[in-house]
Amino acid sequence: MIRLFVGLGNPGPEYEQTRHNAGFWWIDALARGLGAQLRPESSYYGLVARVNNAPGADGPIWLLQPMTYMNLSGKSVAPLARFFKIAPEEILAIHDELDIAPGEMKFKQGGGNGGHNGLKDMQAQLGSANFWRLRLGIGHPGIKAEVSGYVLRRPPIAERQLIEDTIQKSMDAVRPMLAGDMSKALTMIHAKPPRPKPPKPIPSTPETP
Repeated sequence: MIRLFVGLGNPGPEYEQTRHNAGFWWIDALARGLGAQLRPESSYYGLVARVNNAPGADGPIWLLQPMTYMNLSGKSVAPLARFFKIAPEEILAIHDELDIAPGEMKFKQGGGNGGHNGLKDMQAQLGSANFWRLRLGIGHPGIKAEVSGYVLRRPPIAERQLIEDTIQKSMDAVRPMLAGDMSKALTMIHAKPPRPKPPKPIPSTPETP
């Protein structure tokens, strides 16, 4: 089950609407859905919300937005996880993903960091890569040298809407995550929208002589 939801991003108004902050957008959406309010917690170098009665959860859960800048995300995550005895397997990191198109997402446990500095520091500080990841697609600029500028820019309105739609879809999978039904959560997140049915042919009317 997931007890700690960590959205990765950068603090400050200049980064608020940039692609690299997709994880923050996700946590904001979850906080709204749960009626929770994120508050600064200096002990954990971030904005934190504790929710005691989340539907499906067997105990309190935590929402976290590290305020350490992306490459030091683990400095925020690890102290909170240690204090509340939250195992890596009970942590979900939500982050932007270059290799997935806007409007798509992927969910998995463990694996590499794919060069993502937030994941890299979480692995180092937790001493484990076995936490869960929800990867929100932001697309790729096509040229490696342009990646750093690309992730720190605002997406066009149409792309931002695709990302927001993905975030809203993923909210349905939170309850099974809290209940420990990770296979159901995975199925819900990876489900493709149903194909629209082709229109029925209009019956032709017989010609009158």
